[in-house]
Amino acid sequence: MSTTPAPPRASLLLLAYLAFVSLGLPDGLIGVGWPSIRADFGVPTEAVGLVLTAGTAGYLTSSVLAGFTLARLGVGWLLAGSTLLASLALTGYTVSPGLALMIGCALVLGLGSGAIDSGLNAYAAGAFGPRHMNWMHAFFGLGVAIGPLIMTSALSLGLAWRWGYGIVAVAQLALAAAFALSVRAWRDRSRPAIPDAPAAVADAASGPVGSLGVAPTASTTDADRAAVGTAGPPISRPVPVRETLRLPAVWLGAVAFALYVAIEVAAGLWAFLLLTEGRGLADATAGLCVSAYWGSLFLGRVVQGVVAERLGAAQVLRGSLLGMAAGAALIALPAPAWVAVAGLVVVGFAAAPVFPLLTLTTADRVGAAHADRTIGLQIGAAGLGGALVPAGIGVLLGNVSVQALGPALFVLAVALIALHAAASRRPGVAR
Repeated sequence: MSTTPAPPRASLLLLAYLAFVSLGLPDGLIGVGWPSIRADFGVPTEAVGLVLTAGTAGYLTSSVLAGFTLARLGVGWLLAGSTLLASLALTGYTVSPGLALMIGCALVLGLGSGAIDSGLNAYAAGAFGPRHMNWMHAFFGLGVAIGPLIMTSALSLGLAWRWGYGIVAVAQLALAAAFALSVRAWRDRSRPAIPDAPAAVADAASGPVGSLGVAPTASTTDADRAAVGTAGPPISRPVPVRETLRLPAVWLGAVAFALYVAIEVAAGLWAFLLLTEGRGLADATAGLCVSAYWGSLFLGRVVQGVVAERLGAAQVLRGSLLGMAAGAALIALPAPAWVAVAGLVVVGFAAAPVFPLLTLTTADRVGAAHADRTIGLQIGAAGLGGALVPAGIGVLLGNVSVQALGPALFVLAVALIALHAAASRRPGVAR
């Protein structure tokens, strides 16, 4: 008989939420800390692109490899080791004498962060349920919002930027210890219920999608059907990879993900520089405003997740994309600083549900048979976009003016709207 999975333990949920907070903290630190880091190391503004690229390379590598490591180590040890790796990388930041060592530490930080993200998502998908999955990602936004506060507080007290990273390194070390102490709890956690074998085969044979939630494949043979006395239509073989790659919506969707993450990261990374050098705000005030941006991202994910259930994902997604463009337009206006701050908050709140809703509606754009492959491409493109485009904007700001941030975000937001509209027009094969 089937067994019902036990509800998630409060201690594991708390650790999962804290892990996602820890993922966001370094992203929030660098935006406020980079002007001080740049001056300390004597490097140009656009040099941050090297740090971002190294971190992204490590993140993408460990995200792919974590699936293989998870089966051997178990999620508890994977999370403990990865968090310890992140703590060591952040400690390296605090003692870096120059940019070269920081770039190496960024690679190590990406390796740790990618494994944490991939491992927790894989575990939570089978043990926590959709509500806690959404809330975990919301806590990432909370972590990014806390990061600027930590760095701003350190700088306001007259401390070096290294203290900001040191504080987060200690927090990561404590979290790694908590994961190590809870290894048995993660391992003993029961998996979701699996139907009895005969019923599973019968349900899989009864139609395109059975109770297991997967389409029958060539591995389900006529002998399997005969074993349970069930006849069914011929089994269709998996869709060839080349058919997925031929769909324009697949590549349009991948570029859309790259643009979205580019807007989210670039706004948070360069807002401090715009508000201080471009709009005349004090460092402490600008740091609080950057935290407000990331906080609006957190709040938006909590609130708009509920709204999407009532109004529908497609409608909320369209409104969010338009809201991002409107917020970017406010940032681009040659107006007082509070207008740019308002634009940042609008961008953050509007952008909040875009990533999960774009993922959720992938099958609507490309068809269910191509959805899994497309999502993989989209996640990879998102990582590249989040590193390369903000670095390119840094080059623009360093060579033109910090005031170019608003127009750059607006152009990206309009391009994202156009790409989403084009990708939503599915070709006949996707249907």
